[in-house]
Amino acid sequence: MTEKKLEVEIQVIIHATEDPQKIFDSFTQVFNLEKDDFSVQKLQGHYDNPIVLLNGKIKKKKATIFVKNLISNIPKKDIDEIIDELDSRCDGSGLYIRISKQSLVEGKVQPAAEDPIKIRVYTPVYSQKDILETYSEILTSTI
Repeated sequence: MTEKKLEVEIQVIIHATEDPQKIFDSFTQVFNLEKDDFSVQKLQGHYDNPIVLLNGKIKKKKATIFVKNLISNIPKKDIDEIIDELDSRCDGSGLYIRISKQSLVEGKVQPAAEDPIKIRVYTPVYSQKDILETYSEILTSTI
């Protein structure tokens, strides 16, 4: 991967029926992220159900390593699909990817739309026309 200035934001909603420790363990196992990489917010959902909101923001070398791990763990056919959908996945200078919480707990990285872990990869792109090329390069550089 060419050295780009990367930042990654991660957002996870953990419902009352889920074990936050399993989520943290999965991030450690798959991405080498620790509990300290996340802020934890306790909220209440419908019917006063407890919800935990995890927000992670990683920068510099740690973000580059995270993106390399993310891309290398997503099946190639899914990476191709993400590249095909870059128009709808990029906003500003950010690329949005959603992965399955359940798959992550199983040690795998699968794109998902339902109850996902939301990931925003950000790198400065100064010209709107360069966004698709920049993220396409990032997504294919570790395959």
